[in-house]
Amino acid sequence: MPTRNLALKYSKVVDERFTRESQVTPGLGNAYKTEFTGVRTLRVYSIPTVPLQDYARNGNWSVNGQGAFFRYGIPKDLTRNVQEMEITQDKSFTFIIDQGDKIQSMMVSDAGKALSRELNEQIIPNFDCYCFSTWAAAATSVGNYDTTQATKQNVYELFLKANEAMGNANVPDAGRIAYCSYGFANLLKQDPAFMRYGDKSQEMLIKGTIGEVDGTRIVKVPASRLPAGAAMIMVHPIATVAPEQLKDYRIHDNPPGINGWLVNESFCQQAA
Repeated sequence: MPTRNLALKYSKVVDERFTRESQVTPGLGNAYKTEFTGVRTLRVYSIPTVPLQDYARNGNWSVNGQGAFFRYGIPKDLTRNVQEMEITQDKSFTFIIDQGDKIQSMMVSDAGKALSRELNEQIIPNFDCYCFSTWAAAATSVGNYDTTQATKQNVYELFLKANEAMGNANVPDAGRIAYCSYGFANLLKQDPAFMRYGDKSQEMLIKGTIGEVDGTRIVKVPASRLPAGAAMIMVHPIATVAPEQLKDYRIHDNPPGINGWLVNESFCQQAA
């Protein structure tokens, strides 16, 4: 049987994976970002108020007949609460692109493009997951969570209950953001109550999209970025912060011991 010589070719076009931008960004506050410059730990004061008292128009106050006080009531020392926030994430990555490997693989191993892939596929998803997990843990620690299984019959009610809890905690109506899984969003669009009363429900019936519900912006997030068991996280930027203290990217051209490129990156982040 004669020998058959068949050609083999590699394409210069790299088959890129799907990525998406950071989705946590709209829910991040900026109040203390600059305060983290040059420090690892930041302590923030919050000043509580004092309760109202009855004004004693007809005389001074007294306590068990001992000591006289102003008609305004018993003066109390104004206290100071302290919240401590610390940079907790100190991450890095490094990789080598050998000159010979690049030449012999049709020049597809470009250092700049490889760095971009690392940012899109590693750093951004990691940062989003970290923020969502931090927020979920903080909410759980103070009892702000609901373990009811969402269905297409109750999902809108669960959403409204979350908004109600935010309102009862004096969180501003404007600016709230609900990060939800695609599964939660799909259930919401199937809930008969939501489709009757939700904002722009008729438009959503036509387009199949969700933009804003009950005045709250909806951001759909891949389930892989949300913490296990979380279908929706509702936040307000006034209560969050996630400074990026250090972000240093370097591409070293022919560093000692390497014929090619050495790519390094380090970054420090915190979320609260």
